[in-house]
Amino acid sequence: MTKIKFQLLQARDEKTFSLIANWYLSEWNIPIEKTIQRLQKVTTADLQFQVIMTLDDLPISTGGLYNHVGLLDKEPGFSIYKNWLALVYTIPKQRQKGYGALICKYIQEHAKKLGLEKMHLFTDTAERLYNGLGWTEVESLQLGDRNVVVMEKNLNNDNNNTI
Repeated sequence: MTKIKFQLLQARDEKTFSLIANWYLSEWNIPIEKTIQRLQKVTTADLQFQVIMTLDDLPISTGGLYNHVGLLDKEPGFSIYKNWLALVYTIPKQRQKGYGALICKYIQEHAKKLGLEKMHLFTDTAERLYNGLGWTEVESLQLGDRNVVVMEKNLNNDNNNTI
Protein backbone atom coordinates (compact mmCIF):
# COMPACT_ATOMS: atom_id res chain seq x y z
CA MET A 1 0.00 0.00 0.00
CA THR A 2 1.30 3.45 -0.95
CA LYS A 3 2.17 5.70 2.00
CA ILE A 4 2.19 9.49 1.54
CA LYS A 5 3.63 11.77 4.24
CA PHE A 6 4.10 15.52 4.55
CA GLN A 7 6.83 17.09 6.65
CA LEU A 8 7.37 20.74 7.49
CA LEU A 9 11.06 21.44 7.10
CA GLN A 10 13.12 22.74 10.01
CA ALA A 11 16.33 24.78 9.90
CA ARG A 12 18.34 21.63 10.72
CA ASP A 13 17.12 19.71 7.62
CA GLU A 14 20.26 20.48 5.61
CA LYS A 15 20.26 17.20 3.67
CA THR A 16 16.72 17.88 2.47
CA PHE A 17 17.67 21.49 1.63
CA SER A 18 20.40 20.13 -0.67
CA LEU A 19 17.97 17.75 -2.36
CA ILE A 20 15.46 20.55 -2.98
CA ALA A 21 18.23 22.87 -4.17
CA ASN A 22 19.27 20.31 -6.78
CA TRP A 23 15.65 19.89 -7.89
CA TYR A 24 15.25 23.68 -8.29
CA LEU A 25 18.56 23.95 -10.15
CA SER A 26 17.56 21.30 -12.67
CA GLU A 27 13.99 22.61 -13.12
CA TRP A 28 14.37 26.41 -12.98
CA ASN A 29 18.14 26.98 -12.97
CA ILE A 30 17.98 28.53 -9.49
CA PRO A 31 21.49 28.49 -7.99
CA ILE A 32 21.93 25.91 -5.23
CA GLU A 33 23.27 28.40 -2.67
CA LYS A 34 20.35 30.78 -3.28
CA THR A 35 17.84 27.98 -2.61
CA ILE A 36 19.64 26.84 0.54
CA GLN A 37 19.73 30.41 1.88
CA ARG A 38 16.04 30.84 1.07
CA LEU A 39 15.14 27.58 2.82
CA GLN A 40 17.18 28.52 5.90
CA LYS A 41 15.32 31.82 6.07
CA VAL A 42 11.83 30.46 5.44
CA THR A 43 12.14 27.62 7.97
CA THR A 44 12.92 30.08 10.77
CA ALA A 45 10.35 32.75 9.87
CA ASP A 46 6.83 33.24 11.15
CA LEU A 47 4.05 32.43 8.69
CA GLN A 48 6.44 30.99 6.12
CA PHE A 49 7.26 27.33 5.61
CA GLN A 50 8.50 24.67 3.22
CA VAL A 51 7.01 21.17 2.96
CA ILE A 52 8.48 17.96 1.61
CA MET A 53 6.17 15.17 0.49
CA THR A 54 7.31 11.56 0.52
CA LEU A 55 5.88 8.52 -1.20
CA ASP A 56 6.85 5.30 0.55
CA ASP A 57 9.56 7.30 2.38
CA LEU A 58 11.08 8.68 -0.85
CA PRO A 59 10.94 12.48 -1.38
CA ILE A 60 8.90 13.29 -4.49
CA SER A 61 7.50 16.81 -4.11
CA THR A 62 8.00 20.11 -2.32
CA GLY A 63 6.57 23.59 -2.09
CA GLY A 64 6.10 26.36 0.39
CA LEU A 65 4.51 29.55 1.59
CA TYR A 66 6.67 32.65 1.13
CA ASN A 67 6.41 36.37 1.86
CA HIS A 68 8.63 37.21 -1.11
CA VAL A 69 8.73 35.63 -4.57
CA GLY A 70 10.76 36.41 -7.68
CA LEU A 71 7.83 38.13 -9.39
CA LEU A 72 8.07 40.95 -6.83
CA ASP A 73 11.63 41.72 -7.95
CA LYS A 74 10.45 42.20 -11.54
CA GLU A 75 7.05 43.74 -10.78
CA PRO A 76 7.10 45.47 -7.35
CA GLY A 77 3.45 46.49 -7.70
CA PHE A 78 2.47 42.92 -6.90
CA SER A 79 3.78 43.38 -3.35
CA ILE A 80 0.18 44.31 -2.45
CA TYR A 81 -0.40 40.55 -2.44
CA LYS A 82 0.89 38.53 0.51
CA ASN A 83 1.41 34.88 1.43
CA TRP A 84 2.66 33.30 -1.80
CA LEU A 85 2.36 29.60 -2.61
CA ALA A 86 5.65 29.11 -4.40
CA LEU A 87 8.26 26.76 -5.78
CA VAL A 88 5.94 23.77 -6.05
CA TYR A 89 7.93 20.95 -7.61
CA THR A 90 7.29 17.25 -8.23
CA ILE A 91 9.97 14.92 -9.55
CA PRO A 92 9.44 14.15 -13.27
CA LYS A 93 8.60 10.45 -12.89
CA GLN A 94 5.79 11.25 -10.43
CA ARG A 95 4.12 14.03 -12.44
CA GLN A 96 0.58 13.80 -13.79
CA LYS A 97 -0.44 11.60 -10.85
CA GLY A 98 -2.09 14.23 -8.64
CA TYR A 99 0.82 14.72 -6.25
CA GLY A 100 1.21 18.41 -7.11
CA ALA A 101 -2.43 18.97 -6.16
CA LEU A 102 -1.93 17.02 -2.92
CA ILE A 103 1.02 19.09 -1.77
CA CYS A 104 -0.80 22.31 -2.69
CA LYS A 105 -3.80 21.23 -0.63
CA TYR A 106 -1.55 20.43 2.31
CA ILE A 107 0.12 23.85 2.08
CA GLN A 108 -3.29 25.54 1.89
CA GLU A 109 -4.54 23.65 4.95
CA HIS A 110 -1.42 24.45 6.95
CA ALA A 111 -1.67 28.14 6.01
CA LYS A 112 -5.29 28.12 7.18
CA LYS A 113 -4.24 26.54 10.51
CA LEU A 114 -1.76 29.40 10.92
CA GLY A 115 -4.69 31.82 10.70
CA LEU A 116 -4.13 33.07 7.16
CA GLU A 117 -7.22 34.06 5.20
CA LYS A 118 -5.77 34.34 1.68
CA MET A 119 -2.87 33.03 -0.37
CA HIS A 120 -1.50 34.08 -3.74
CA LEU A 121 0.58 32.50 -6.48
CA PHE A 122 1.82 33.21 -9.95
CA THR A 123 2.11 30.71 -12.76
CA ASP A 124 2.65 30.50 -16.47
CA THR A 125 2.26 26.73 -16.71
CA ALA A 126 -0.27 25.39 -14.19
CA GLU A 127 -3.29 27.68 -14.24
CA ARG A 128 -5.62 24.73 -14.88
CA LEU A 129 -4.30 22.83 -11.84
CA TYR A 130 -4.87 25.82 -9.56
CA ASN A 131 -8.32 26.56 -10.98
CA GLY A 132 -9.25 22.99 -10.06
CA LEU A 133 -8.09 23.69 -6.50
CA GLY A 134 -10.37 26.72 -6.19
CA TRP A 135 -7.90 29.47 -7.06
CA THR A 136 -9.13 32.49 -9.05
CA GLU A 137 -7.24 34.78 -11.39
CA VAL A 138 -6.73 38.31 -10.06
CA GLU A 139 -4.31 39.68 -12.67
CA SER A 140 -2.32 38.66 -15.71
CA LEU A 141 0.76 40.11 -17.31
CA GLN A 142 3.33 39.46 -19.99
CA LEU A 143 6.87 38.86 -18.72
CA GLY A 144 9.11 38.47 -21.73
CA ASP A 145 7.62 35.56 -23.67
CA ARG A 146 5.68 34.26 -20.64
CA ASN A 147 1.99 34.92 -20.01
CA VAL A 148 1.90 35.02 -16.21
CA VAL A 149 -1.28 34.75 -14.18
CA VAL A 150 -1.51 35.93 -10.55
CA MET A 151 -4.08 33.92 -8.63
CA GLU A 152 -5.73 34.12 -5.21
CA LYS A 153 -7.18 31.54 -2.84
CA ASN A 154 -9.63 32.51 -0.10
CA LEU A 155 -8.86 29.97 2.63
CA ASN A 156 -12.07 30.71 4.53
CA ASN A 157 -14.12 29.38 1.61
CA ASP A 158 -12.09 26.21 1.27
CA ASN A 159 -14.70 23.63 2.29
CA ASN A 160 -14.53 21.27 -0.67
CA ASN A 161 -10.80 21.28 -1.35
CA THR A 162 -9.36 19.82 1.84
CA ILE A 163 -7.06 16.84 2.16
